[in-house]
Amino acid sequence: MRVQVNGIVIELIKGDITDLQVDCIVNAANSMLKMGGGVAGAIRRKGGQKIQDECDEIISRSGPVPVGGAVITSGGNLKAKYVIHAVGPVYGEGDEERKLRDTTINSLRLADQHGILSIAFPAISTGAFGLPKKICAETMIPAAISYVKSGTNIKRIIFCLYDEETFNIFEETLKNFRI
Repeated sequence: MRVQVNGIVIELIKGDITDLQVDCIVNAANSMLKMGGGVAGAIRRKGGQKIQDECDEIISRSGPVPVGGAVITSGGNLKAKYVIHAVGPVYGEGDEERKLRDTTINSLRLADQHGILSIAFPAISTGAFGLPKKICAETMIPAAISYVKSGTNIKRIIFCLYDEETFNIFEETLKNFRI
């Protein structure tokens, strides 16, 4: 499914984010940028050790990335030139929607700062961090649309959802969103 907002494509795809031909993919990161399982593990396996090494350098220089924050590395061996490591909230810590909105917006701002024209997001915080997929969809989609409406050079925003259930939740949310 795809919609256009101010000439910018917002699209839903079911599949593996590491296989996408985009300028940048977003990693659902933890504050220490350790790439273990889930989306991060897939990015590390396909992108190579270079991405983790760059993450380790960021941590040694600046310390942990706060929830809602985002940093950028190269894409290593991925098709994508960049990876934005976005730290989403853990379900139950409180104020999850605001934190996830900040994560989404800060990732898009970072993409704009680096001249990225196409970016793909996973369903941030819905894996090990336990955020319900419906809350994720109802937070990330409006955040992206709001960002696009405020002006951006990004041309394409993709939500790449790994399984049918998550795809269907995001699709229903996007269909029902008044643009």
